[in-house]
Amino acid sequence: MLKQMKRRWKIAIGGAAFLGIAALGTVVGLDWLDRAYPPPLPERLTISTEVMDRDGALLRAYATPDGYWRLNTRIEDVDPKFVKMLIAYEDKRFYEHGGIDFTALLRAAYQLAGSGRIVSGGSTLSMQLARLIEPRESRSFGSKFRQLARAVQIERRLSKSEILERYLTLAPYGGNLEGVRSASLAYFGKEPLRLSISEAALLVALPQLPERRRPDREMANAVAARDRVLKRMVSSDVFTSEEAERASRERIYATRHPLPSLAAHFADLALKQAPTEARHQLTLKKSVQAGLEVVAREAAAKLGPKVSVAMVLADSRNGNILGEVGSADYFDGKRQGWIDMTRAVRSPGSTLKPFIYGLAFEQGLIAQETIIEDRPQDFAGYRPRNFDMSYQGDVSIRQALQMSLNVPTISLLDAIGPARLTTRIRQAAVNLQLPKGEAPGLAIGLGGAGISLRDLVQLYTGLANGGRGAALRDGTEGSEPVQPSAPILSEQASWQIGDILAGVVPPQGAKRLGLAYKTGTSYGYRDAWSVGYDGRYVLGVWVGRADGGSVPGLAGYVSAAPILFEAFVRSGVASVPLPRAPAGAFRTARADLPVTQIRFSSSSDPLPVLKATIEPAPRIVFPPDGAHVELKALTDNASPLVLKLQGGRAPFRWLANGKPIAEIERRRTTNWQPDGTGYSTLTVVDAAGRAASVKILLNNSLLSSFR
Repeated sequence: MLKQMKRRWKIAIGGAAFLGIAALGTVVGLDWLDRAYPPPLPERLTISTEVMDRDGALLRAYATPDGYWRLNTRIEDVDPKFVKMLIAYEDKRFYEHGGIDFTALLRAAYQLAGSGRIVSGGSTLSMQLARLIEPRESRSFGSKFRQLARAVQIERRLSKSEILERYLTLAPYGGNLEGVRSASLAYFGKEPLRLSISEAALLVALPQLPERRRPDREMANAVAARDRVLKRMVSSDVFTSEEAERASRERIYATRHPLPSLAAHFADLALKQAPTEARHQLTLKKSVQAGLEVVAREAAAKLGPKVSVAMVLADSRNGNILGEVGSADYFDGKRQGWIDMTRAVRSPGSTLKPFIYGLAFEQGLIAQETIIEDRPQDFAGYRPRNFDMSYQGDVSIRQALQMSLNVPTISLLDAIGPARLTTRIRQAAVNLQLPKGEAPGLAIGLGGAGISLRDLVQLYTGLANGGRGAALRDGTEGSEPVQPSAPILSEQASWQIGDILAGVVPPQGAKRLGLAYKTGTSYGYRDAWSVGYDGRYVLGVWVGRADGGSVPGLAGYVSAAPILFEAFVRSGVASVPLPRAPAGAFRTARADLPVTQIRFSSSSDPLPVLKATIEPAPRIVFPPDGAHVELKALTDNASPLVLKLQGGRAPFRWLANGKPIAEIERRRTTNWQPDGTGYSTLTVVDAAGRAASVKILLNNSLLSSFR
């Protein structure tokens, strides 16, 4: 009995002395101590790197170098009732003291002296933060005094909100979880912004004995600790007994959820671009990204163990990428999932065909109901064949593009010129890679060039947006991306292409979604593509092997198109109708087409003269024969004379006095700059060799007349 009384006496004296020293240190010696021993705040605030979506939702987090999930937490990230419960339970005078709650310390010392054991703690949240940033194994009076001093130092340096945020970031929650966000994501599978009373109570209780109260390992202890917090909340008038009772009946699950791990390739790139940043915000939308990743995994599982899937979904109005899947599974070694196939350069198959047709529409060479031949042809040694090795004969332009026929495509490309196509593509800020040392050739139209999925989607933003493409952006760019220098197509030509592609039958089992889409398959069944769009969003899908290996049976329509339609649905983006026809764009029945657009004839036709019999011979209609044309002064700035013809079959060659005056034209107008006055003979020769001529007199004046 005497020994017990002596022991309590020593404890009481020690507690009183401890309080005296603490008070003295805080009042007298703190300035000197503060300068000599500042708290190590920055050193202990290494936090997990986070990759966020456009709205601030967590896509992916990276553990700290010491292996902890330590997510930075702001007050606004946490449910207010959790903060209220935390303060009521741990430090009810938090907003009143300067780091040390002397009332709580005195009570704790008195209870310790009276009972010989710790009945209640006197630590404030500031003291607990001091222990977290400078952990010590010892529980001696010396360690406690150090915490007191550090708490006052912390209060001098940080606001109350900052102290709370540091605590919410560093508090231990079991295993390698630190901070309330990490704990909420791991134990509840959600951010702590909206917590039930039961969930908030558990998160308040865990940091005291995190390993003994982990719900995934020590369920009974976790429930008991939660209930103690709920009981305290009732006595503190935070909640009613009825609210606490309902919360105590809420089930706690013995589960530890993995932290979000979306957009692996994107996240890695963000870290590589800015390795010192702790927070990276991308243009992605979390719900879209999650939907696309599920579709990619499910599709790849059906296609084979080495086949991967990549996707890019972008907003055509601004180029923002809302979802991007680099592979079916980042960690799948058989699929080489670590390779980002959205940036890999591959053969695009037939996916460039819409732009060839678009340029032909733009130049007035064709209409949707123009007849074009699908028969074997030889283009200076290049003999394209259709995918199924069959030929359809005469088809409309609409049918040719919808069926993705190869010979009509090359006929059109031969007419517009491969260089014109590649120039337009590059003006769209897209990198089209040609075989080394080769000039643009007809093979481009069937996949004889290289392009990435991202660049292909960027091209199609032009089709979806009236010809005006948008440079894709994802949030990792160090500077503003290079914007297209010119429209990829005119608004009218873009509408014509969209109107045709919207009529392509969806793959088997897919619903009509109001999409315009195109598929493609590269040579040797190595790449399957499908790119589709509505009035706002563009989605591109690639299917194949990352190592470039052949996949028997792989084809755009059967392999990639079903994924395209499923991904559009699962992405959750709202469907936007395709645009209405702009001024100057319309569908015309074949019977109402001008004679020059009834049938398209390739320059490689073996019997052009016979073809020409259905077309009238060419006739120069301006200037007419015998006209006296009075020109402005013949200077460098003089306006050229416009020459016009009717009839004939393109292409046309113009001559003045027997000399060529322009490049071969498919249009029925051209410009001529005379080099002097006097009589001149103008001649035009069409593709069938038929010619027409007029003789005119050129005078030098400011007016023109015809006599």
